[in-house]
Amino acid sequence: MFIKLYAIALPVFFVIDMLWLGFVATNFYRNQIGFLMRDELDWVAAIIFYLLFIVGLVLFVIAPAFEKKSWTDALLFGALFGLITYATYDLSNLATIKDWPLLVTIVDLVWGATLAASVSTATYFIARKLGF
Repeated sequence: MFIKLYAIALPVFFVIDMLWLGFVATNFYRNQIGFLMRDELDWVAAIIFYLLFIVGLVLFVIAPAFEKKSWTDALLFGALFGLITYATYDLSNLATIKDWPLLVTIVDLVWGATLAASVSTATYFIARKLGF
């Protein structure tokens, strides 16, 4: 079941996050932390993040919610997982990087919770619809 849920969650996550990064928040990050950003994205690092994040999301959120037949668990625990994982990055940066903007941390925490909750819930409903 893990592989099936993973196969659903990965493209759902990618599409939602690309909409965020490509259309909604592009200028926000450039304006806030452009002084830290690379000219070219490190695709290897980005792909590794996506692959690992989805492992955690499926293992700790989606599969348990699916087994309990609880879309609300997918939503709530997805939000919590996203908040905690994004907080690990952003609060560490806030604590250690000079001039790291508090606004970036706040936006990222909200986005991490929203993204993980959305992906978890969408994956849950897609998997149910497919009869898994």
